Amino acid sequence: MVQLGYHFAVEEKLMRMKSYLKVALGAALSLVTTSAMAQAPAVELKVGDQAPAFSAPGSDGKTHTLAESRGKQAVVLAWFPKAFTGG
Repeated sequence: MVQLGYHFAVEEKLMRMKSYLKVALGAALSLVTTSAMAQAPAVELKVGDQAPAFSAPGSDGKTHTLAESRGKQAVVLAWFPKAFTGG
């Protein structure tokens, strides 16, 4: 019975740590989103307009800029707002 009680205590600590991690991640994401929004005002683009310069993190962990690909290849941006979430 001692081991069973220990297991629940460890599981409870892990769940608490997971909750803290979610809060910290949410706060970090909020800061990143706020700073990104503060960098440049939104501009409405029309068909045929040249895309403004930007940088974005890639799934490879590197930061990529539009200037890196300009004139070399097509650039496709994909956004999956609910990817890797429980909802």
